[in-house]
Amino acid sequence: MTQLIKETIPSLLVRNLPRDLILSIEEALIVGDQRGHTAAKGMNSGHRANALGQMRHFHMNEAFHGALKSAGANPPPIKGNGVITGTVGIFTIGRFNISHGIWNSGRRSQLRKQLSEANRSIEPLVQHSLFEQYIPATQATAFFVACFSGKRDQSDAAICVQIAVPDREMKGWLFRESLGMFLQRYEKQPAVQQDRAKPKLKVGVGHILSGTGSD
Repeated sequence: MTQLIKETIPSLLVRNLPRDLILSIEEALIVGDQRGHTAAKGMNSGHRANALGQMRHFHMNEAFHGALKSAGANPPPIKGNGVITGTVGIFTIGRFNISHGIWNSGRRSQLRKQLSEANRSIEPLVQHSLFEQYIPATQATAFFVACFSGKRDQSDAAICVQIAVPDREMKGWLFRESLGMFLQRYEKQPAVQQDRAKPKLKVGVGHILSGTGSD
């Protein structure tokens, strides 16, 4: 039985992923990036760029794994070059790095592509012609993506970290947003201010309405 509800992918993410988890992952990826950058500094210039990519990958994986474990997301043990994932609410979450503007590198992993299959159930939320066929999802996949400049003449620190939800084939993105903007979605709407003002009637009018005024 289908159910028509007012749902969006951002609202689904906010409801399933605690704000503290988002903050923890953001900090972990930044710290992992810094550690990887430090580890590659002493390498020969001929392969420093390659070393930086590898050191960054491993250190960010470890930091990401720690954040997931602390949040009770049950990540599997780190093993080799395996993809690190965790489960929070209906979402399986993972991560990868990209050079700024090049978003196809995430598709190189067969596991990421397999995980993205789950997003078949939430595609109707952005494909409005199918919205009436939407059945509330029980599983979905999202990735935390660290974007780098890719320019060797810069420090190549992360430009930003985004949260991204791929389509079922990981060929496009149902939702992408920087964590800075996404965190604003957790802000509570301003409370409606109660009107505490009480109208006061003039003395004469008050007497008339109470029946105590003179004829």
